[in-house]
Amino acid sequence: MAEMEELTSGASGRIIPLFKNIRQRSTVLSYDSLRRSLLFIQSIFFWFLLVLPRTKPSSSAASSPAKRRRKEEEDTLRRRALAQDFPMLYETDDGAGRCESATSLFYGVRRNALFVRSWFPVNGELKGIMVIMHGLNEHSGRYADFAKQLNSCNFGVYAMDWIGHGGSDGLHGYVPSLDHVVADTGAFLEKIKSENPGIPCFLFGHSTGGAVALKAASYPHIEQLLEGIILTSPALRVKPSHPIVGAVAPFFSLVVPKYQFKGANKKGIPVSRDPAALLAKYSDPLVYTGPMRVRTGHEILRISSHLLRNVKSVTIPFFVLHGTADKVTDPLASQDLFNEAASQFKDIKLYDGFLHDLLFEPEREEVGKDIIDWMEKRLSAGSLDSHW
Repeated sequence: MAEMEELTSGASGRIIPLFKNIRQRSTVLSYDSLRRSLLFIQSIFFWFLLVLPRTKPSSSAASSPAKRRRKEEEDTLRRRALAQDFPMLYETDDGAGRCESATSLFYGVRRNALFVRSWFPVNGELKGIMVIMHGLNEHSGRYADFAKQLNSCNFGVYAMDWIGHGGSDGLHGYVPSLDHVVADTGAFLEKIKSENPGIPCFLFGHSTGGAVALKAASYPHIEQLLEGIILTSPALRVKPSHPIVGAVAPFFSLVVPKYQFKGANKKGIPVSRDPAALLAKYSDPLVYTGPMRVRTGHEILRISSHLLRNVKSVTIPFFVLHGTADKVTDPLASQDLFNEAASQFKDIKLYDGFLHDLLFEPEREEVGKDIIDWMEKRLSAGSLDSHW
């Protein structure tokens, strides 16, 4: 099978041969090779100096870190109040009943307060539980309609906001480490399983949340908690907006991690063919719409690179869904995951002409039904396996 392309959007293809050329020509660096190398590094340095903001010195500079922390805390409390007020209840089609819904705080591995929602059906025997990991910049409340569809088929739902998202702690839109999000996901799953012994559990992840779900499930102690994972439009082959961004991201994510880099955004790319869904998303104050922060972008590149390198070691049952017209994440990367993963129980569905946010497309009910059908198929297969 052909080797998959690297995730640096050509950066490795430009940088690595440059230094390889230096090694091959002579054991002693030539003047021209050294000069080209230094000019390349210098150009990167001066390019970033140009894009960094120029601010005038302030007399209160010494107190600015404390002020920034207070501002972030105030913003977190504001977002948490909005998250609490976000509508969760619904009536069934016959108007006869409602789900049992609740909100709570879960304290992650670094003791950050993470905002959690839950929806459970009032009637019927519970078939299983789905834990939802939303995508970058959105929040758990956006999945209330999907939770309703799951509840109608007797699946309970939990959904957790990542750090820096929704009603959770942290600067809005800033993710210091996706490994921390992975660890929080694992700890949350352990809590759910301990509170619901014997109930099958599935993990759902959208976009970058799909990358988080896939990496979490790569750990044996997490995989054994799950019947399977469902990935919609997973971020498995992410490319920066410019090769230089990929080259310098590791350094600048340490130096200016919270800097909002406008060049990292893919502006104007539609994520749904439903105008109402787009309006709802981008008018939602809990959805982060600012430029991507440097560390957040680097973390996405890092986790997607890790997953691509380790795709053949994936063993958990999974269902990956992707729109063929998605311009945010790569549907071919989902196909590669399906083709190369070692999982014995795996499925893929590519939706012709669909965009990135599959559960917010006009055909969202169809997508939701496909997910529910797969979970029920997986539960039936697991039940047959237990009889042998």
